[in-house]
Amino acid sequence: MGEPSGIGPEIALAAFDALGGKIGAHPLKLVGDAAIFAGRDIIPTKAKTRAVPGKPDPANAAAVIEAIEIAVKACLAGEAAGLVTAPIHKAVLKEAGFPYPGHTEFLGFLTNAPRAVMMLASDKLRVVPLTIHAPLAEVPKAVTSDAILETCEIVLKALRRDFAIAQPRLAIAGLNPHAGEDGMLGMEEKNIIVPAIRLLNERGHKVIGPLSADTLFHDEARKNYDAVLTMYHDQGLIPIKTLSFWDGVNVTLGLPIVRTSPDHGTAFDIAGKGNADHRSMIAAIRMAASIADARSVSK
Repeated sequence: MGEPSGIGPEIALAAFDALGGKIGAHPLKLVGDAAIFAGRDIIPTKAKTRAVPGKPDPANAAAVIEAIEIAVKACLAGEAAGLVTAPIHKAVLKEAGFPYPGHTEFLGFLTNAPRAVMMLASDKLRVVPLTIHAPLAEVPKAVTSDAILETCEIVLKALRRDFAIAQPRLAIAGLNPHAGEDGMLGMEEKNIIVPAIRLLNERGHKVIGPLSADTLFHDEARKNYDAVLTMYHDQGLIPIKTLSFWDGVNVTLGLPIVRTSPDHGTAFDIAGKGNADHRSMIAAIRMAASIADARSVSK
């Protein structure tokens, strides 16, 4: 369901109807307030909503959170092959006492995943930000060799298992302009990123970098890798949202379940007007089904 005052329910319903209630061999079910999804195949929340389009209300947070918990529980129990989430509104959830900065962190908690990793994927580009919902001022101290190693291992495993890339190639962006310019613009590349890349290559992985982010995403550059690890949120999300705004998909790696979501927000400005574009939701559903099939997850 996502944030009920945003476009989440609308695009979920539109995608459900466009796909005829199923994707491949997988039946689709909508999870949320029964009043919002009336007449469809649903799993209802006990908590109710009083949603006004474009006006988020902390009183709806209980239903938003419950819907996520219900869906995760179904996946963990083998009752569902995957979870596709509509956008949530982090600020209103925080106002209601929700302690997590976003979906990714909450899903990591619910599934006891050691490290949940956010990938944004389309047919043009796959990016993974090392740090996700963190203020830019806190990014440098979060860039560590261990974090890079752990994240890259998860990404490389997912590229093989979920995207059927037998020998995945991973590019890593630098933190500083021009990837530090040999230490002139920062030492994180030499002291932190390069040692991690060296160790990954010693483990037999195909990893290149650190590369300057300003030349990493053009057409010719993208031919040299299957995914990019960036150091912070906007460094990776700006390129993919520029290239694939309507068909980009958020995939959470490192979980014991399949989870995807559309690569956009709640769009309060158009909520309730009936003109929200559901292409990214359909792309998210298709990718969830594809990954579930790659993992041989039924339901």
